[in-house]
Amino acid sequence: MTRTQSQTSRQAGGTPLVELRDISIAFGGVQAVDRVSLDLYPGEVVGLLGHNGAGKSTLIKILSGAYRKDSGEILINGERAEIDSPADARRYNIETIYQTLALADNLDAASNLFLGRELTTPLGFVDDARMEAETRKILARLNPNFRKFSEPVSALSGGQRQSVAIARAVYFNAKILIMDEPTAALGVHETKMVADLIQELKAQGLGIFLISHDTREMMELCDRVSVMKNGQMIGTERVEDVTEDDILSMIIMGRNPKREAVPA
Repeated sequence: MTRTQSQTSRQAGGTPLVELRDISIAFGGVQAVDRVSLDLYPGEVVGLLGHNGAGKSTLIKILSGAYRKDSGEILINGERAEIDSPADARRYNIETIYQTLALADNLDAASNLFLGRELTTPLGFVDDARMEAETRKILARLNPNFRKFSEPVSALSGGQRQSVAIARAVYFNAKILIMDEPTAALGVHETKMVADLIQELKAQGLGIFLISHDTREMMELCDRVSVMKNGQMIGTERVEDVTEDDILSMIIMGRNPKREAVPA
């Protein structure tokens, strides 16, 4: 699904994969997220930007089940969803790839992909051969250049490690993917690898929330960008309608130049 197709889905009034409506949460009297609304469509990447403490990670942790919202509602495919734990989120086909990737460094790609969800033989033994075959199949689709199947993931490059983490999410039927700083500390070539993975996931119809501090990267990878500041949503704009300076103004000043423009 291309950027144009995801726009057409929105314009035609299609049902979002996710709707967050008036979400709020406070910690110790501090309003971390204050009546924030956001949606995501199939085949779309929505970027979340803001300074540390802006509320973007907290908002996403509510969707991933790490935090319980105080108020508001979450809709998945148009139906109200109760997400009180990461297990609940997975039942709604929501997978999160944190910056740390949560990989076991001493295990190979297949063991990481099926960690905690191992495939077994009819006699109940772990089916290593089948797990490797399935891992080769999913990685061939996502990253055809991946070759290091027998090495521990500690020996893999940053981009290859991202491939394993993404493959794990996609194999277990993720429809909504949350990616936290996916290219942090990666070189140019590895960043391009992750960008290609994101484009492949979009083409498969997944919806992706992308958290990053890199405005230029967001302009290149996302269909829309949403900016938060002090727990509030400053604005959500299509990337073709804004400049990088517009986004920076939203992040720093907490105002949306597109909404404040005075008609001629």
